[in-house]
Amino acid sequence: MSNQLKMAQVQSILALLGRGWSQRRIARELQVDRETVARYVGLAAANPAKVPTGSDQVVGCVGESKPAKLPTGSADWPIGDEAVVAEPVVITPAVRRRSDCDPWRAVIEANLALGLSAKRIHQDLVSEQQATVGYDSVRRFIQRLGTSRPLPMRRLECAAGEEVQVDFGTGAPLVLADGKKRKTSVFRMVLSHSRKAYSESVFQQTTDEFLRCLETAFWFFGGVTKTVVIDNLRAAVAHPDWFDPELVPKLQAFAEHYGTVILPTKPYMPRHKGKVERGIGYVKGNALKARTFSSLEEQNHFLSDWEESVADTRIHGTTKQQVGKVFVEVEKSALLPLPRDRFAMFHEAQRIVSRDGHVEVAKAYYSVPPEYLGLTVWARWDTRVVRVFNQRFEQIAMHARHEQGRFSTQAKHIAPEKISGLEHGASRLLADVSVVGPHTSKWSEAMLTARGIEGTRVLLGLRALTKKHACDLLERACEIALSHGEFRLRIVRKLLDRQAAKQLPLPWLEEHPLIRPLSDYGRVVRDVWQRSGARADQRRADQSHERRAQSSLQASSERGFPRHHEDVPSTPQQHSPDRVNDQGCIDPNCTATSGTRPRPEYPLSSCASAEPNSVSSGGVSVDTAAVPVPFSQECSHE
Repeated sequence: MSNQLKMAQVQSILALLGRGWSQRRIARELQVDRETVARYVGLAAANPAKVPTGSDQVVGCVGESKPAKLPTGSADWPIGDEAVVAEPVVITPAVRRRSDCDPWRAVIEANLALGLSAKRIHQDLVSEQQATVGYDSVRRFIQRLGTSRPLPMRRLECAAGEEVQVDFGTGAPLVLADGKKRKTSVFRMVLSHSRKAYSESVFQQTTDEFLRCLETAFWFFGGVTKTVVIDNLRAAVAHPDWFDPELVPKLQAFAEHYGTVILPTKPYMPRHKGKVERGIGYVKGNALKARTFSSLEEQNHFLSDWEESVADTRIHGTTKQQVGKVFVEVEKSALLPLPRDRFAMFHEAQRIVSRDGHVEVAKAYYSVPPEYLGLTVWARWDTRVVRVFNQRFEQIAMHARHEQGRFSTQAKHIAPEKISGLEHGASRLLADVSVVGPHTSKWSEAMLTARGIEGTRVLLGLRALTKKHACDLLERACEIALSHGEFRLRIVRKLLDRQAAKQLPLPWLEEHPLIRPLSDYGRVVRDVWQRSGARADQRRADQSHERRAQSSLQASSERGFPRHHEDVPSTPQQHSPDRVNDQGCIDPNCTATSGTRPRPEYPLSSCASAEPNSVSSGGVSVDTAAVPVPFSQECSHE
């Protein structure tokens, strides 16, 4: 059901209330909300109907109240088990349901004077007075007693130089040349001790405008107070909280620069800065009311003259002293000194560190330490410098301002894993490989001289080889490569592989299911060795016998015995110079006719013995140790 009731329902609520019904019972019977019933009862109590002048007093009315009547025809409207009767009803502000705690008012007030809590008072009433009241009734009764006796407002006064209060208000409108109006806001700062003030009109209540006005006011006063009380305006307070407010970082830096403390008030509690609240009303009602200006400069010039001629010369209603005189004589000397320089105005914003470890500021890019990758940081920049802070506002990077599109990367912000060896330069690589040995160092220098800038990659590869091979092997490989003038890295790798292959031990296995015991292989080796030894002995014996036969043939030839081929026709037959006899000698005069083969007892004329003691004379081999053999033996090449 809507909260806006018809007039018949409203009259029914008032009629039933006059008959002593509770608001809960009325809401239940009329099927309306209890709060709606309470609202209409309150309106009727706050605005009682009055009888016109000269009319007779209505019976049953209190004072000049006019009874509420039900509409015509509503006398027989049934509600529950009863009917609403159209009779005069009087609603007064004093109509209130009697509390169950009224008989114990004196006892409750006495216990409240002792400082007892509502829970303790209820316990004492039940145990000592045998009262049949609930705890909620006692609590509501105590709250009702408290509202009847409000506490007095406490006024706080500050010592000279302790506090200044700041707030914004509505300024005088500007009437521009084209006839349009533009709204303004007035900034006002009031010293809490002397009530000396500074006023300035602005268009916007941004953070930069707020800081500029604060700074101008401090330099106007010639000093800084210990604390600055401000409102919870969005340009200054990021998260309002009475116990732990969070200021805008730029405002916090401003406070640190001027050595003061900024304290926001409690939200929706204007009396915490009552002096400047009254000051805003004073400048709006006295200086700017019913005035218009053509420009912001004109309005600020008027405010400056008004502060000096009117606000400073007045006798303040609370202090009963002249504002300007108290400031000059008492408070100005108590202010903290101003810093040497003004606050360096800058821009600030939160930034997320990108994958390349940079943050974007004014369309340029600046590096941060690698541990902040993907995190949110604060960037502050002005026309010259860019500073980056973490969430605790600890400075983590500082760069010179660059133009748009430029990258500013500091070497300390690059992860060591991402730094290539080529970036260290050739001198660093030469120093690294020189620890291997002098030959490696000489080869590296000669290679770099021969190949130039491309040799830096070769040095990088050579340094990588030091992690895989021993220094002595690398030294030997570089020595060989240098001696042959080879400056290719693959040559050094091949030399290293050959040396490593020679030094690799044979990987013998002690036991394996597929390998026989070593004793079996030992027997095989012995048998093979014995057979090879026997064959060697036989070969030596055959060679000795052949030498003796050859010696015997040579001796027989020297005693004048005819050769077996002397009867062959005198016309010699040409043979190939590549003809080799059985002793391995080339015999150009050797002939073989009709299948006749020379005997071994008669060697060829040009064939010399292979024995070390033999000498050649006129084509005949002579061996002093030769033993003659019978002529009947066949000559054979086998």
